[in-house]
Amino acid sequence: MTKTILRALAGEAQSVPPVWMMRQAGRYLPEYRATREKAGDFLSLCYNPELAAEVTLQPLRRYDFDAAILFADILLLPQALGADLWFVKGEGPRLSTITTEDDFAALKPVHAIDETLSPIYETVKILSRELPAETTLIGFAGAPWTVATYMIAGQGTPDQGPAHALKAENRALFEQLLGKITEGTIEYLSKQIEAGAEVVKVFDSWAGSLTGEEFDRYATEPARIITETLKRRHPGVPVIAFPRQAGEKYIGFHAATGADCVALDNSVDPAWAAEHVQMSGCVQGNLAPHHMVEGGEALVRETKRIVEAFRGGPHIFNLGHGITPDADPDNVSRMIEAIRG
Repeated sequence: MTKTILRALAGEAQSVPPVWMMRQAGRYLPEYRATREKAGDFLSLCYNPELAAEVTLQPLRRYDFDAAILFADILLLPQALGADLWFVKGEGPRLSTITTEDDFAALKPVHAIDETLSPIYETVKILSRELPAETTLIGFAGAPWTVATYMIAGQGTPDQGPAHALKAENRALFEQLLGKITEGTIEYLSKQIEAGAEVVKVFDSWAGSLTGEEFDRYATEPARIITETLKRRHPGVPVIAFPRQAGEKYIGFHAATGADCVALDNSVDPAWAAEHVQMSGCVQGNLAPHHMVEGGEALVRETKRIVEAFRGGPHIFNLGHGITPDADPDNVSRMIEAIRG
């Protein structure tokens, strides 16, 4: 029998939707925190195939998820392209910035990324050997726009202002950078698939700050290029696209990109999404992460409401964004029980 997630991605409506969770291997789990301490720091954990595989497997020992997602970070690709990357405790990632032609010229060619990223492919190989037979292995990367916002600003920003400024002031440089990230993302995901990833997901966490024609040009079009190229190279491997906070732009995103599934954030109503988005293909989502902190009847009620809303078509249950470090691990069990009834 085909894996439940692959069946959903192929367009099958199932009476009980498959479930996994963004950031399911992470800081809400005490065993993750212990392994990260053992690794020394976050990047050392990402680049240690044995430990990265271990934290990927940890949530599956606790919960009956239908998928595992590779433990890595969207900023490993910019690092592989030659950006300096480090993490500031309590504040998050920092990168050397790309704001001039000279900065861009100093980046490495795309064919050189494997020198840095080969441990990630090794993690995928370990997982494809060790995962339970019924569990789908998902690889991932950041979408070009989202990755570019970090490379231009050197860190996360509330409004992606530096990237919007470069786009306005030096459109040619901005588009060159986006093109290079797009090319790098294709190679990175392709190597993950060769190593054993059965599905790949493209995270456009900051897609919502693009509007109108710029959304089409810098969120939709790169997703189309990535999806189309991967499908040409790896026929039959599904792609999940996550243009977070796309709002009305979720409508038609399947057709515009060729993605097999569109992941929804929790700012859109499930009933609206069922009517306007799910009719085009599989959707994933979209429980608000705060329910994983607060729990109680509201968690059960909202989980069941989402399952009911998407019952008529292909659906993968997930959160509308990653689980937060303050989540209660017991609430994950409650969510799964509510889904499976």
